[in-house]
Amino acid sequence: MAVLSPFPRKATSLSFDDKLKVDNTDMSQFKFKVENEIGDSNLNGRTGVITTPHGEIKTPAFIPVGTKATVKSVLPESMADLGAQALLANAYHLYLQPGPEIVDEAGGVGKFMNWSGPTFTDSGGFQVLSLGVGFKKVIAMDEDTFRSDEVIADHKERLAHVDNDGVTFKSHLDGSMHRFTPEVSMQVQHQLGADIIFAFDECTTLHNTRKYQEKSLERTRLWAKRCLVEHGRLTRERASKPYQALWGVLQGAQYEDLRRKAAKDLGALDEDGITFDGFGLGGALDKANLGTIVGWMTDELPRDKPRHLLGIGEPDDLFVGVENGADTFDCVAPSRQARTSAVFTNDGRVNITNAKFNRDFNPIDESCDCYTCANYTAAYLNHLFRSKEMVGSTLATIHNERFIVRLVERMRTEINNGDFQEFKKDFLGRFYSPSSK
Repeated sequence: MAVLSPFPRKATSLSFDDKLKVDNTDMSQFKFKVENEIGDSNLNGRTGVITTPHGEIKTPAFIPVGTKATVKSVLPESMADLGAQALLANAYHLYLQPGPEIVDEAGGVGKFMNWSGPTFTDSGGFQVLSLGVGFKKVIAMDEDTFRSDEVIADHKERLAHVDNDGVTFKSHLDGSMHRFTPEVSMQVQHQLGADIIFAFDECTTLHNTRKYQEKSLERTRLWAKRCLVEHGRLTRERASKPYQALWGVLQGAQYEDLRRKAAKDLGALDEDGITFDGFGLGGALDKANLGTIVGWMTDELPRDKPRHLLGIGEPDDLFVGVENGADTFDCVAPSRQARTSAVFTNDGRVNITNAKFNRDFNPIDESCDCYTCANYTAAYLNHLFRSKEMVGSTLATIHNERFIVRLVERMRTEINNGDFQEFKKDFLGRFYSPSSK
């Protein structure tokens, strides 16, 4: 079967004049400024501002996920109203449908979906994990669990195969075969036109052996170098387009030396004057050690560049990520859980279809300022989900996204006020209290 790759592989060195053009013209559209730090010498948390061609992102910030250029069941206008500062779309899915050339013709992913604010796209690297072995991002395990480099989840077909040059994968839509390399990932993401894009990486699982993690880490480093070169070429070639900031992605699983090495290596990469504008903290992360692992990376990364913790969205994980130096986060959890009738409250997550909500004519959460809580009752959402009415998912998603966006906004405020640790203690003590369930 033919492997489809619509882009030729190109890589060229930059001349001195090209370096000046990238540095002095394009880069001026992207900035990051650290404002305040958390005030604990053992922690790396801070507030700041990321400036992009389509606006500012005040950090720390939660970035809702619009996988296919839409947050499922919610209008982009509603996402703006609930306070989302940016949205993240999925390069793999948009590559397959409708195709990056169509998004490019539309003026980029933001204009395509009528979103005027900043946008992110991932690289497609996570699909190497999810398509390849069928595991989720966060895999809780201990040192006694099995290790294998041929591991695959039960009842899953391996849809992606990695080699040193790139990844060959089968479309989940029609079974056609495709090929992603670092160059192709850059070309796809430049056509998608997001303000912040990510280097192509291999995302391993915690099941992989130490030997494989080392091999994969070096592969990701070499891919990162190729991404920088291709990013520089495309930035010059598409000079009429807004500048797209490229962030390197750090791997290394649960190993301290590998995580620190990845941070040092990618933080120091310089390909003909092109360096990473920020960094993604990626890979499979053991929840129990999340803060420690994030801290290893942020200890080594340049202080003056932003860091994005990929795929993290549970309240306790967000607090851990913020206090250890992550600036932005993305996760599908708020919208995905909303569609299953699970909604966030200050007293924990509840299932709105429970019988106790049948006659609850109060908002989902009295303290929430979202559109749903201002206009609808828990009883009405209970009815919508029990009746399988689609608007139930819309209203629940608006609430959940606002709850998480607002939570991280509060973290920013409390860091600036010097009260982060007290806020963390109070919020988590109530949210995860057994008495609140």
